[in-house]
Amino acid sequence: MGLLSLGTPLHWNDSRLYADHVRTNGIIQLINCFNAARDRKNDPFLWGDEVEYMLVKLDREHKVARLAIDKDYILKDLGEDGSSFEVAVSNNVVFHPEYGRYMIEATPLQPYDGTKLEEFEYVEHNMRTRRQIATKELGEEDVLPLTLTSFPRMGVEIFTYPAAEPDGEASKSLFLPDEIINRHFRFPTLTANIRRRRDQKVSINIPLYKDEKTVASGIDPSIPRRNLFPHHDEEPFLGAAKEGHIYMDSMGFGMGSSCLQVTMQAPDVAHARFLYDSLVNVAPLMLALTAAAPIFRGHLADQDVRWNVIAGAVDDRTPYERGEPPLKGHKERGNTLDTAELMRIPKSRYDSVDQYLGDLDTSGRFSYFRKEYNDIESPKNSKVYEKLVSNGFDETLAGHFAHLFIRDPIVIFTESIEQDNTVETDHFENIQSTNWQTLRFKPPKQSAVPEKHDVPGWRVELRPMEISLTDFENAAYANFSVLLSLAVLKYRPNFYLPISYAEANMKTAHRRNAIVEQKFHFRTNVWEAGEAIVEQLSLDEVFNGSGSFEGLLSLVNRYIKETWGEALPAKLEAYLKLVSFRASAKIPSTAQYIRNFVLSHPDYKKDSIVSDQINYDLLEMAAKLSTYDHGVVTDFFGPELGQWLIDNGY
Repeated sequence: MGLLSLGTPLHWNDSRLYADHVRTNGIIQLINCFNAARDRKNDPFLWGDEVEYMLVKLDREHKVARLAIDKDYILKDLGEDGSSFEVAVSNNVVFHPEYGRYMIEATPLQPYDGTKLEEFEYVEHNMRTRRQIATKELGEEDVLPLTLTSFPRMGVEIFTYPAAEPDGEASKSLFLPDEIINRHFRFPTLTANIRRRRDQKVSINIPLYKDEKTVASGIDPSIPRRNLFPHHDEEPFLGAAKEGHIYMDSMGFGMGSSCLQVTMQAPDVAHARFLYDSLVNVAPLMLALTAAAPIFRGHLADQDVRWNVIAGAVDDRTPYERGEPPLKGHKERGNTLDTAELMRIPKSRYDSVDQYLGDLDTSGRFSYFRKEYNDIESPKNSKVYEKLVSNGFDETLAGHFAHLFIRDPIVIFTESIEQDNTVETDHFENIQSTNWQTLRFKPPKQSAVPEKHDVPGWRVELRPMEISLTDFENAAYANFSVLLSLAVLKYRPNFYLPISYAEANMKTAHRRNAIVEQKFHFRTNVWEAGEAIVEQLSLDEVFNGSGSFEGLLSLVNRYIKETWGEALPAKLEAYLKLVSFRASAKIPSTAQYIRNFVLSHPDYKKDSIVSDQINYDLLEMAAKLSTYDHGVVTDFFGPELGQWLIDNGY
C-alpha cells in the first residue's frame, strides 16, 4: 500500500505548501536513480506476488458475517520484532499492512526465480503457507483470512465486528466508520487529505443491476439523511449520487478491496520498457478474466469488477480539474491554486495506463513503437518534462514521468521534508506510489549500480487482477502472467495498438459477464513491425486462439516447451486449464458464480439487494472453497478441474 513512513503526517492545508518541494526533489531523485543504473544489464528474471486477505468473522450461531476490525494485532505479531516473525521468515513469507484494519497483505520473503520450472509449482505452496500462518495466528475458528475482492455488505448497517458507527472525522462517510481504517497515521490522513483537496467527499457511482423488483428510479432510498457532518452529509442530494446507481462516498470502498499483483524484474531498462508496453493491453484482459466483484454496498451491480470503484475512491481532483460544475456551496477550483498549474485532468490517479514507454533499442531507435500510438489526452507537468529531457531522458519516457508528476503529494511527513537526494527516494516514491495505474514502471534506487545485482533493478508491476477465492486460482493467474511475460521477452511479439483501444478495453472489462458477452480490441499481426491490424476478439479468441491470432496460451505453452524441454508438470497444466476454461466460459468467472449464487438464493427478493442471510451463506461458501471442500469444489471449478483437485489431495 505505497510508501509507509514513520513520523507526523501533515494536514492538507500544510501539506500543499510543500507540494512543489516534493515534486522538484522527487525528480532529482529519479534522475539520480536512472544515472546510477542506466548501464545495468543482465539482471536475472526474478518476480514476486502480492495477495491481500480480508479477516472475516463468521458467526455461525447467528448466521452473520462481519469484517473483523479487532485482529490487526497479528500484523505486529508477524512483523519484525513480533512474537511470530520467525515463523513467517522461516517459511519464506512476509506480512504487510493494508488500507483496511481488517486486511493483511502477504508476499514471499525472497523472490521467485523465473528461470526454474519448479519455482512456478512452489508459488501455490507459498501462498497456502501464508494463509495457514495467518489462520493460526488469528487463533479463532470463526475468524478467517479470506481472499475476497470486495466485502458484499460493506457500508450496510452493522458490517464490522466489533460494531462501529459511521461518524469518523477522516472520511465523514454516511456508510463507513473510521474504525475500518488502518491505525497507522498515513491511512486516515490519506483519506482525509483526498477529501480536503477535492473539497468534497469522493463520489463513486456504480450502475445498479436491475431485477424485477429493483427500485431504480430516483436517488437510492438507502442513503441516510442526517446532520452529523452537515456540509458533507447533504452531498448525495446535491448531485453526488446518480439515479439508478450504487452510491459510495469514502476511500474505504475502493482501497478496502483486495487484489492480486505481480512484480517482475527485467534484465535491463530496455527490456523493462518493452515488457511494460507489451502488457498495456493485456492488463484489461486480465481484469476481465479474473472478475470477482459483482456486489457493492449490499447491492448487485451491473458490472463485475472493482477497478472503477477504487478509481473513484481516491479521486482527489477538484471540480475544475474534472471539468465538472461544483456541488452547490462548494468551490470550483478547490485547493490547487497555490500548489500546481491549473489544468484539466481526465482521470483519477487510480486508473488505466495513459502512455506507452516506447521500446527503445540500444541504438536509440524504436523497434515497434510509434509516437501516434499514444493517442489519448495525457497532460504533463511541463517543468518536470523539460528537466528530464535536459538530463538525458528521451521524450517518450520523460512524458511518462511528467504525466505522473501532475499530481500533488497527498501525505507528507514532517520528518521527511528534507532528504538527501543522493541516497533517498521518498519524494519520488511519494508521487510514484500514489499513481495507481494498471501497470507501474519501477526504476532501481541510486544504490542499484551495475555491479550490485543484490539491489532490485528495473521492474514492471502488473496491477489489475482481482483476487480469487482459492490459492490455486491466484497461483494460476500469477504464473500465467509471469510466463506470458517471459514469452514476450523471448519472442518479442508486437502487441502495440493505439492506446485508446486499451482504454476502451478497460471499460469493456467492467461490463457484466464480459467474458461471454463482450469483445476486446487486440492486435492480430503480432509478428510484424508495421501498422497495427486491430480486430475485436472474445477473451476465448485472445487466450485460446482464433483464425487470426494463435492465442496467448499458445505463446506460453511454446515458451515452456522450448525453455525446459519436458512434459508440462500436472499442476502447471491445471493452472493453464483454469485460464483457458475461464476465458472460454467453460466455467463461470468468480463474479458470475457469485451473482448466480445470489440470484438463486431462497432469501433473494429479486430486488438487487444482498441480505445479511445471503451474505453469510455466500461467505460460508467462500470459506469452504478456500479449503477445497469437496462438496463445493466441483460446482465452482467444473467437473474436470474439480475432480483433478480432489484427486490430487486438495
